Amino acid sequence: MEWIAGIRGAIQYLEDHLLDEEADPARAVGISPFYLQKGFRILTGCTMAEYVRSRRLYLAALDVIAGKDKVIHIAFKYGYDTPESFTKAFTRFHGVTPAALRRDPSRVRMFLPLKITLTLQGGHEMDYIVEKEPAFQVIGIEKQIPMETTYRDIPKFWDEFSDLYMRKLMRGCAPETEIETAICQYHVGMYGVCLDEEEDHGLCRYLIAGPYPDGGPVPAGMKTAPFPEMDWAKFRCKGPLPGALQAVNTRIFKEWLPGNPAYEIAMDCTIEWYSEGDPQSADYESAIWVPVKRRQAE
Repeated sequence: MEWIAGIRGAIQYLEDHLLDEEADPARAVGISPFYLQKGFRILTGCTMAEYVRSRRLYLAALDVIAGKDKVIHIAFKYGYDTPESFTKAFTRFHGVTPAALRRDPSRVRMFLPLKITLTLQGGHEMDYIVEKEPAFQVIGIEKQIPMETTYRDIPKFWDEFSDLYMRKLMRGCAPETEIETAICQYHVGMYGVCLDEEEDHGLCRYLIAGPYPDGGPVPAGMKTAPFPEMDWAKFRCKGPLPGALQAVNTRIFKEWLPGNPAYEIAMDCTIEWYSEGDPQSADYESAIWVPVKRRQAE
């Protein structure tokens, strides 16, 4: 399915299944959960879970104002286990309790169905190439990160990694553990790898990684990830991190994917490539790799 049509379809599906706890928009529109989550957040400014929660609380407010049902029945209708949890969420969203809103309906916070409207500009001007990479494997330190907070939590993870390992090694200290040895041997920090988490699509697996050509024993506390031979769209970034990289990532979803007729996503992952040098300098170079395949002729 074409990218923007897929996002629009996901919104319509969510609207049609707002009260369905088993709703699966990714399956309905034929886009992987990994890329649907990423694209939805970038294009709309909220996650799908936030969208559903906000729409439910708005509709719940209309029920409160109508005054036909008790708060406990409205709470259960919109997926809350107790009236207390509903009232807490309701108050946080609308700024007033259900009882107060019933007395003064003008204080309702509106949240209507989203409409995706894009003006595509400059997508064809993005600095990228598509090239085939032979099968390869990476090794690194892994952390599960919520999809909705990747722009905040991934830079935090890099800071943790630097504090724990890199500051010491960059001072010239000899590696003392298997992990430190592997970091030096495999240039861990060259890649940032984001992978889909199959068990919970609200999370992604993120590895601070390096190339792992020999496939030897993996030190405890480290993980590997293999990639088959395939084409990658490699988008060049220039500028201080994380801003430059995040800006290009946003453009990929807002401009390149919607406006690109030749390629579609081939695998649920992205890879960030980092060069040597000062990541805060104006001319620092990095890249985002997106696995792609040519679209089938319709």
